[in-house]
Amino acid sequence: MKDRAKTPDTEPAAAVDQPGDSMMAEERRQKILSLLQTEGRVLVSNLSKVFNVSQITIRKDLDSLHSRGLVQRSHGGALPPTSSALFDPSLQEKQQLHAEEKQRIAEAAVKMVQEGSCVMLDSGTTTAAIAQALKKFSALTVITNSINIAAELASTNLEVILTGGTLRKNSFSLVGPVAEDVLAEMHADVLFLGVDGFDPEIGLTTPNLLESRVNRAMISSATKIVAVCDSTKFYRRSLSRIVPITALHHVITDHGAPQATVEALKKHNIGITLV
Repeated sequence: MKDRAKTPDTEPAAAVDQPGDSMMAEERRQKILSLLQTEGRVLVSNLSKVFNVSQITIRKDLDSLHSRGLVQRSHGGALPPTSSALFDPSLQEKQQLHAEEKQRIAEAAVKMVQEGSCVMLDSGTTTAAIAQALKKFSALTVITNSINIAAELASTNLEVILTGGTLRKNSFSLVGPVAEDVLAEMHADVLFLGVDGFDPEIGLTTPNLLESRVNRAMISSATKIVAVCDSTKFYRRSLSRIVPITALHHVITDHGAPQATVEALKKHNIGITLV
């Protein structure tokens, strides 16, 4: 009998999926994305052991993520998307990632806010979590270019100023000259800025040029600039630079932040809060 040739993904199945496996498929896939961001590559065999499911299930997970442009399938596993600098996941996809870290970041952020102050929030899921945490205040002015953040605060007594501009449907943000002109006439006590990439050498980056221009306008209009991001954003570079890290006053992130980044921030006298 002739030996049957193995295809790239024909490793023996690790185990039959347990009927009582309570982890939903989407939750497992988001955890796979988190591992990919941390390790730079994931293997079917390893993921099968980590999640205690069959390799067939893991392949289905990776195929699903590949079809959505979130991973690039490779021999026996997956890699980050090829066009990583242009990678721009939707707001809904971002909401599923690192929810616990974002909540802790939000709790730390609102400790910097005082009643009666003016807070500026850019679009994003971390700043959306901050918006939710701001509901405990009774007298704030919130300036934002995010439609979902404005909607989140619409039922509160807080004064909300929406910049206006052209809608980016992928991020529910308002961008363009109108947004930039409005921000030029504003002033905020503190800006909480979410980012897609944070590299100590390059600075803060985002996949969209129009978003970066609005972000720079926000930075010019705020007294205190606070970057808020989970640790997977470090050493990632997106298409358009917003500002160098020296433009920041403080960074709030989780304990997974690389030590080299922490040291770089301290070197530039930038405050850092690890949650």
